[in-house]
Amino acid sequence: MGKNLLVDILKNQVVPALGCTEPGAVAYAAARAKEILGSDVKELKIYADKNIIKNSMSVGIPGTNEHGIIFAAALALVVGKSEYKLEVLKDVDNKSIDKALKIVESNIISLQLENIQGLYIKAEALGENDTCSVTIRNSHTNIISEVKNGQVILDNALNTETSGEIRNEIKRYCIDDLIKFADEAPIEDIAFIQNGIDLNMRIAQAGLQGQTGVGLGNYFYNSAKDVFSMAKAYTAAASEARMSGYLLPVMSSAGSGNHGLVAIIPVSYVGMAEKIQNEKIIRAVTLSHLVTIFVKAHLGSLSPVCGCGVAAGVGCAVGLTYLLDGDINQIKGSINNMVAGISGMLCDGAKLGCSYKLSISVDAAVDASEMALKNIFIPDDNGILGDTPEKTILNLAHVSNIGMKNTDDEILKVMMEKC
Repeated sequence: MGKNLLVDILKNQVVPALGCTEPGAVAYAAARAKEILGSDVKELKIYADKNIIKNSMSVGIPGTNEHGIIFAAALALVVGKSEYKLEVLKDVDNKSIDKALKIVESNIISLQLENIQGLYIKAEALGENDTCSVTIRNSHTNIISEVKNGQVILDNALNTETSGEIRNEIKRYCIDDLIKFADEAPIEDIAFIQNGIDLNMRIAQAGLQGQTGVGLGNYFYNSAKDVFSMAKAYTAAASEARMSGYLLPVMSSAGSGNHGLVAIIPVSYVGMAEKIQNEKIIRAVTLSHLVTIFVKAHLGSLSPVCGCGVAAGVGCAVGLTYLLDGDINQIKGSINNMVAGISGMLCDGAKLGCSYKLSISVDAAVDASEMALKNIFIPDDNGILGDTPEKTILNLAHVSNIGMKNTDDEILKVMMEKC
């Protein structure tokens, strides 16, 4: 297994995203369907799995004051360009918002829950004389099928388990491998990580200056007492801006913008505040991404547990420990410390409140890292912890994927009853 594969995984999994990735993925499918149809869409049918619906109900759509799947799909019919992928709606303006609102009012867009395991989106567009469909599986931009008037244009159905899922290749590595890569990779191979640092710090600063959301970021900022609580404030502010629909992209990690905020901002902020050499910051953020992707590959694209808190939180703890000169045992020990404390955090959809979950995750990651740096480790005979970090992550995935397989159904039921 060469280092080039890890570079490829990073470049595939660390990409810009505008707004929440779930409605973004729906908009991507709708935009592509519109392009294939090649004429005005008279009716659009969206089919999605429970997690896509759960994570799209309450989240803001970038550049607007609107929320949810139906509006995201309507806006995609107006300005969506599939070439932008998860930045599909970046050309939004006031005129397009007005047009999208009229489409929503016309009731030509419908949404149906599909009882399918794993990430699933299907957009069916009907025109005056033509029909087409676009299907996405397993990852947010992984189109596996395109059909027009019954004719198959694209068929990757035989590869639904692997197509677009280079992320799963990271399972071939162990944590030691990821640490070694972060240490030894030629800096030019991972220099692109700096772009993510710049993007996510920019939206954090915008969130603090613009007082987006409910003011959580500013609350933490005004009460911050040290570099770590300031890093928490920046992370919360960035998430608030993103969840409320601020028109700035973020750098995602493992398919999620909020994962990217947790994986990047605390590590980079602490590094810059402590005047740590920039190359060390890039390497620490690289490791944070890799561990986030490793955990996410085992948890799955969408899960009952909060991936921002758990997967990216573990990555953040590891990145901080590496940044602050922890040895390999301390770096690995921070994983057990983190999982011991935050593994029960539930995902109840994407929304403004995610910014609070992210702040809790950063707090926990800082504690997990500081404990590890002082050689304080939660014993591996506790709960679901394993005697290696890999075993701990596998145990966490087992509880989430098998033990909690009905949890999302109940969470969605509660959320739908409020509508």
